[in-house]
Amino acid sequence: MPAPDPKAGLGLVRVGAAACAACCTGPILGFLTAAGIASVAGALIFGVAGLAVVVIVTGAMWIRRLRRRCEPATPGSVSLPEPELRAPR
Repeated sequence: MPAPDPKAGLGLVRVGAAACAACCTGPILGFLTAAGIASVAGALIFGVAGLAVVVIVTGAMWIRRLRRRCEPATPGSVSLPEPELRAPR
C-alpha cells in the first residue's frame, strides 16, 4: 500500500483560503472605513465644541473687562466714615 501524498489535499485548502479572503475582504474594509469616518466625525464635533467654548469664554471675559473700565457715576473722591474699633470680647 503506497503512502498518501501530504501535498495532495493542499489544493482544496488553497482554494478555500482564497475564497475566504475574497468574501471577507469587503466587510473588513467596510468596518475599518466606518471606524475611520466615525473617528474623523468625532474629532470634528469635539473640535467645534471646543472652539465654541473658547469663543464664549473669551467673549464673556472681554465684556467683563470692558465693564470694569467704565468710570464711576459720580466723579471725584468719595468720603468714607472713619472705621470704628470694636472692644475685645
